[in-house]
Amino acid sequence: MISFEYPLNERIRSLLRLEDLYAKMLHFSRSDGALEHHVALLTLFEILEVAGRAELKVDLMQELERQRQTLMGFRNNPEISEQALSGALYEIEQASSSLQAMAGKIGQYLRENDWLMAIRSRAAIPGGVCQFDLPSYHYWLKRDANARRHDLDTWMAPMLPIHEGLSIVLRLLRGSGHAEPLVSKGGCYQHTMSGRAAQMVRVVVEPGVAAVPEISANKYALNIRFLTPDTHGRARATERDLRFELTFCSL
Repeated sequence: MISFEYPLNERIRSLLRLEDLYAKMLHFSRSDGALEHHVALLTLFEILEVAGRAELKVDLMQELERQRQTLMGFRNNPEISEQALSGALYEIEQASSSLQAMAGKIGQYLRENDWLMAIRSRAAIPGGVCQFDLPSYHYWLKRDANARRHDLDTWMAPMLPIHEGLSIVLRLLRGSGHAEPLVSKGGCYQHTMSGRAAQMVRVVVEPGVAAVPEISANKYALNIRFLTPDTHGRARATERDLRFELTFCSL
């Protein structure tokens, strides 16, 4: 199954972007290759850009506290596993403590590193990090893989509490809805919101179905139009009926 997620507010949009960036950074940083470590560092710069919003840490802490209070209400509920509940509460409390321990502006320690900021500035120029532009960076890329990875871990570590917090919030968000099997007539589907509050929708299609949902939404309606993907040109609207699953997610 292929899942397509569509955020319905800017806060969830930012969290989904950060989730994607963190996944890429952690993936490439675990490798041994110089090019992979180069991508990991550039992705860290992207995270710095997206996470630079002053209210991001506060938003995450407030949402985690709200979820903690909600879970506390399930204490002594015979239908809820106390072990699972305690584990979830512990995870939330650890993430909140790590976020609370983040001092100052997010990523300020990176901004104060002139060497890293020189790389970040040159990376914005196509081909700007060639060896003749940044010989010291070229030297770093030629170092032992373990030495490079140690540096990357040092630079990434202070940013990881953001990843821990958003991972919990998005996991709870994804688990909040129930998938409904539907059929799009002629490749189109419309749902009247009728005051329904949602922060994200998920559209799931079979992997063998050549269809990509184009989603638009406002407070009145959700519209989905399925397109036939074309990697050599412009996607075309499909006119056939398609089965899919739709989930409204809200915390």
